[in-house]
Amino acid sequence: MGIKAALSKPFAAYMHQRNQAWMQQPALAQQKIFNNLIQKGQQTKFGHDHFFKNIRTHADFTQAVPVRDYEGLAPYLEKVKKGEPDVVWPGKPIYFAKTSGTTSGTKYIPITADSISNHINGARDALLAYVHQTGKSTFLDGKLIFLSGSPELDEVSGIKTGRLSGIANHHVPAYLRRNQLPSYQTNCIEDWEEKLDAIIAETINQRMTLISGIPPWVQMYFDKITARTGKKIKDVFPDFSLFVYGGVNFEPYRAKLMESIGKSIDSIELFPASEGFFAYQNEQDDPGMLLLLNSGIFYEFIPAAEYYNENPRRLPISEVETGINYALVVSSNAGLWSYSIGDTVKFTSINPYKVIVSGRIKHFISAFGEHVIGEEVEKALRNAMQKFKEVEVVEFTVAPYVSQTASKSYHEWLVAFAKPPQDLAAFSQELDKQLRALNVYYDDLIVGNILTPLQLTALPPDAFQRYMKDLGKLGGQNKVPRLSNDRTIAEALLRVKI
Repeated sequence: MGIKAALSKPFAAYMHQRNQAWMQQPALAQQKIFNNLIQKGQQTKFGHDHFFKNIRTHADFTQAVPVRDYEGLAPYLEKVKKGEPDVVWPGKPIYFAKTSGTTSGTKYIPITADSISNHINGARDALLAYVHQTGKSTFLDGKLIFLSGSPELDEVSGIKTGRLSGIANHHVPAYLRRNQLPSYQTNCIEDWEEKLDAIIAETINQRMTLISGIPPWVQMYFDKITARTGKKIKDVFPDFSLFVYGGVNFEPYRAKLMESIGKSIDSIELFPASEGFFAYQNEQDDPGMLLLLNSGIFYEFIPAAEYYNENPRRLPISEVETGINYALVVSSNAGLWSYSIGDTVKFTSINPYKVIVSGRIKHFISAFGEHVIGEEVEKALRNAMQKFKEVEVVEFTVAPYVSQTASKSYHEWLVAFAKPPQDLAAFSQELDKQLRALNVYYDDLIVGNILTPLQLTALPPDAFQRYMKDLGKLGGQNKVPRLSNDRTIAEALLRVKI
């Protein structure tokens, strides 16, 4: 065992003990963060405009500060972009995390000197929690790969600007820097396919022990290695023992990834975003992710069913329940205030508080009143695949088809299979059965002959990759929505298929 692996164990034990303090008093931890945020926020234009000096309680806060998304906060963030100080947080941010928006175009999320530790320490603590729980630490002595965006940064009004993963690359701890791959030069390559070839050249003869990235892009890395060597990943990287991922639900990719690897390995799920690092999986036998309640972020939770109401409830951590979908709203020491990040979460435990990401609040199908959400389509696919063991899925999305004639409307599933079902019609029927079991409104529409059972369109294995390449979003942290309420993505994918 090397020195890094050996020293990580007492450090992991120390961090575990330190985390117990806030885990045992979660409401108090959140109250302390709330008080600090309000105190600091009083020094800002946003705090002045929203009468922070009069805020004492969460109820005061909900009255003074409405829930906003990026577009709603944009008038303030535009001032920050122009270099004005003390707008949403004292001083100026040290970075802008640049991320693709939808209606807003490119978004510029501030990262401050106070908030940068949230992004960096979250990933560190996830690895230390794994070391403490499992006793496994030798992966720290090998090579670690982080498939990420370019670390090259631009400047906006003198503030360094780039992708979050590229910013984080500048803050990899010194003790891990020597183990890190790919090289800085390779990470700066913008073209994803060219970059992937360079990453393989740098890693294929190395002792890789940890690989991290968004599952579909890691799968591309594995596929290219196998195509080049004719070997399973376990035979190319015999010491590879830990897969770290985030950004999308792993389950639709698990079977193909593990088949590519050729053996089962441990994995850690993270919940990072440009707006903050929110949670990580701290136990191997529990898919729930520990919500970080002491890391500069104050959380509010809106029941997803109430999100579009005029005055939805905004619940603090002490009032949430398990099994309910909540829209996640954050206020942070990055200068975000009651900011709706767009994700929905569901609590799997409240002692300690653990979540799974259940979908996106704007990603749903309700063309006929069914309100099918991401969690439901992912679970329906997973359940169907358990009955059709041969099936491996590369990627998928779902869209409504609204008939303009007497024929019925339906949901169209566009699925890129690595290994298709032997009986596509039977698999489609099972998929429809599973979705009907998960969503009573969808079932009612089928029973009432308003919808016909879903139509499954099989796409080539590389269809989604070609679609993302056409958009200029191949690789990095980019991903395709699981479902949408129109056919924009579906029609583009069908054109790729031709």
